[in-house]
Amino acid sequence: MLTINGKEYEFNGRTVSEVIAELGYNEQQIAVELNESIVPKAQYKSTVLYEGDHLEVVRFVGGG
Repeated sequence: MLTINGKEYEFNGRTVSEVIAELGYNEQQIAVELNESIVPKAQYKSTVLYEGDHLEVVRFVGGG
């Protein structure tokens, strides 16, 4: 199990890019933190998630 925004999921062995796509996020509108470190967008496709990882996905919201 890994934790994404406080919920547990079975995405072990997948990349950040695969997981955020499956969860319906747009890579251009989010920031990702893995185990308290920001993951650069250029590394989403190469960063693999493992048992016990903690992922936080934050959406950018505009206003005015």
